Amino acid sequence: MSDIILQKDPKSPVSEAYRTLRTNIQFASFDKDIKTIIITSSGPGEGKSTTASNFAYSLAEIGKKVLLVDCDLRRPMIHKKFKISNQEGLSNLLLGDEYIYFNFTKILDNLYVIPSGTIPPNPAEMLSSSKMKIFLERVREQFDYVILDTPPVITVTDAQILSTMADGVILVVSSGEADRDAAIKAKELLLNVNAKILGVVLNKIDIKSRSGYGYRYYYYYGKGEERKKKK
Repeated sequence: MSDIILQKDPKSPVSEAYRTLRTNIQFASFDKDIKTIIITSSGPGEGKSTTASNFAYSLAEIGKKVLLVDCDLRRPMIHKKFKISNQEGLSNLLLGDEYIYFNFTKILDNLYVIPSGTIPPNPAEMLSSSKMKIFLERVREQFDYVILDTPPVITVTDAQILSTMADGVILVVSSGEADRDAAIKAKELLLNVNAKILGVVLNKIDIKSRSGYGYRYYYYYGKGEERKKKK
């Protein structure tokens, strides 16, 4: 797995941040189960696919049965994160009639992935179809969490469409890169379709350049191991 920091460096502050995100989402609602969650951003390159992959992995870590679906049918990335084939995926599944025979890619005992599949000429129409809605209803019954990685909000309408079928949305914002007005516009577009925004993930923060909480607590977390190395 190339970008799964929780596997490569489970004691890093970034890994701990994903666990904090997991906890926050688990306690985000008392009235309604939050099972289908969209991960998106205002623009490209802000880290939504990396966030979606690591967030899904963090949920699987605590024994939740998780399905990660690459709904970015324009510039898919999830198959690269997990180094799996993208020959067949969501688009092929939606074109077929027998969804129950589709083989999800198993990453861990309780983490499954559906890559985007063949890039179609009409992604928005495919994602807004009744087949997509039925698919989400079915997997919602089979999994504890269904994580949907979608295209950025401003560039295309796909995230807005899917947000009407999901329980909530997490907006990823790249620190020092994202345009403030674009982030605000993305929030407005989601609210226009009554999306439930669960929160914002501030991504790509240079932790080592800061002397704050996260960096110091990393060494608190791994203090014993650091001391062993110095002996």
